[in-house]
Parts: sequence; C-alpha cells; structure tokens
Amino acid sequence: MSQVDLSTTYLGFNLKNPIVPSASPLSKDIALVKKMEDAGAAAIVMYSLFEEEITHEMLELFHHTTHHTESFAEALTYFPEAEGYMHGPEEYLEHIYKIKQAVGIPIIGSLNGSTPGGWTRYAKLIEEAGADAIELNVYMLATDPAMSSWDIENIYIETLRLVKETVGIPVAIKISPYISSLAHFAHQLDTNGVDGLTLFNRFYQPDIDLENLEVVPNIILSNRQSMRLPLRWIAILYGKIQADLAATSGVNTAEDVIKLTMAGAKVTQMFAALHEFGIDHIKTVISEMEKWMIEHEYDSLHTMRGSMSYKSVSNPGGFERANYMKALNSFK
Repeated sequence: MSQVDLSTTYLGFNLKNPIVPSASPLSKDIALVKKMEDAGAAAIVMYSLFEEEITHEMLELFHHTTHHTESFAEALTYFPEAEGYMHGPEEYLEHIYKIKQAVGIPIIGSLNGSTPGGWTRYAKLIEEAGADAIELNVYMLATDPAMSSWDIENIYIETLRLVKETVGIPVAIKISPYISSLAHFAHQLDTNGVDGLTLFNRFYQPDIDLENLEVVPNIILSNRQSMRLPLRWIAILYGKIQADLAATSGVNTAEDVIKLTMAGAKVTQMFAALHEFGIDHIKTVISEMEKWMIEHEYDSLHTMRGSMSYKSVSNPGGFERANYMKALNSFK
C-alpha cells in the first residue's frame, strides 16, 4: 500500500489520482483505453465530437430523406439504410457505450464546437450513451472586428447554459486564454453553473507552404514550457471560484503534476507525454509523485493543493507586476 494519498475529486467523482488522459486519438481504441486504465489513469476524456460532424450528419439526413420525394412522396423504398448516412456522431455514441462496458473509471465525453444551438442536442445523447460527464470545447478564434469581447464570451456562456439545461451529468468547459478579463469570465461561467474549468484550449498555428503558396495546418504538441500559462491562471483562480480546475497542455512529468496541484488543480490532463513515451508513462509519473511526496513529507495531495496559489494574495495583479519587474531586472 502506498505511503501517500494521491486521491482527488473532480466533477463530483472520487479519483484515485489526478492523472487524466486528455481528448486525443488514444481514446478511439478500446484496447488503449483499457491500457490507460490499467496504467493508472483515474478518468479519461474522450476524443472530441465536432459540431461540423453533427451538422454534416443533419445535412446528409435531410438530403437522403427528401431526395426523390417530390416525385415519389410515398415511395419509402427510396430511403437509404440508416448506416448509409449515420457517420461520426452515431459511431461516437456507440463507442462511448462500448467503453463504459469495458472500463470502470469515469468517461468524460467531449463536444467541440463554436456556436450555441442544435449541436447541444448531442450532449443529451452522450449522457444517454453512458458518459459520466461532458467537457465542452468551444474552439473559436475571434477574427470578426464587429464582434465584441462580450459577444465572444456570451457564446461560451450560452452554450454552457443550453447544455446544463439538457443534461444531468457534470459539465466542464475548456476555455481559451485569449479573453480580455479572464478572471471575470471564469467567474461568469462559475455563476452559470459550470462544474469544472479546463485551462487551456490551444489554438494550433498554421504555417505557409512557400512552394505551393498554401496555408497548411501544423500540429506541434505541447512541451513543458506550455504548462506555465495554466499554472499561472490556476494559481490566480484557485479559491476565487467554486468550479474544479483542470490543467492541460505541457503536463509531462511528476513535477508538473505536483506544481499544478500546488497551484490549485484538481486534475492534470495529459497526452503529448503519452504519445512520446507510451501509455505506461502514467505508471512512471505516479511512482515519481509518490517518491517526491515521501521525500518532502507530504502525506496527500490535499495538504499541498493551493499552497502556491494566489488565494492569500490581496492584490494578485500587483503581485504579478512586481514579479514581471523582478524578472526583467534580474535578466543579464
């Protein structure tokens, strides 16, 4: 039996540790999901179901159920078999159902969109498929000069409100760091009933192919430096809002998990490290966490959580500016 307690709570679940594989292709394979559970993952965020996939399904359904009906209004034999037009969304729901039969840890469905509306219907279907919670991933880059910061934030809030009205399971939301007043925005989401905040969504930066003069998508996985942004904001938000705080981006080592826990995180989401080192890296992180905690005389994560946050700092903004000046003056 371990000499330290790595347990935590997140979205109302009692978890054996804070390691949660984030939304990624790993969850598309049931065998890999089981392997992550066996390696020690406390919960898993599913790969995302995209709004565009849902919209495509609806358009396909409309096409197939109206095609030829102007000439053969009662010719039901013209309707295609369901598997002919039910693509991603139905497969996603079935996959969640199968995973829930295979593992015993909480499964968090992921909905990825940019507009409030009909796609939230799938939040209910994800719940009915067996998901224990939902993480909303509102991925939108504000490029319209006519759209104000409040317009952007309201999309998040309205989407959250619609989903919360639809489901009975906990709802987390993965937010962008590109918000003008992030602390106020987090408070607004908290006021509207969000159960958890995942910090942060990463906007993948495209590149330009000079030979073909094309803009090309380019995915660069996060590194340990990426962790600094969620580390700072989790430390700022801890104790200021009721929602559970989850960290994602750049979580690679036991030290990263410990730092984020000290800042105030309930769980730490991980993918890049699993992609690079393999799923059994979860075991390594857990083992090294236990070793560090024993050496530094911590008996549980609870005793360290928030110990390095800004909860006791009366003016976090002033504290940040002082650190900024100190960093610049110390550089040589």
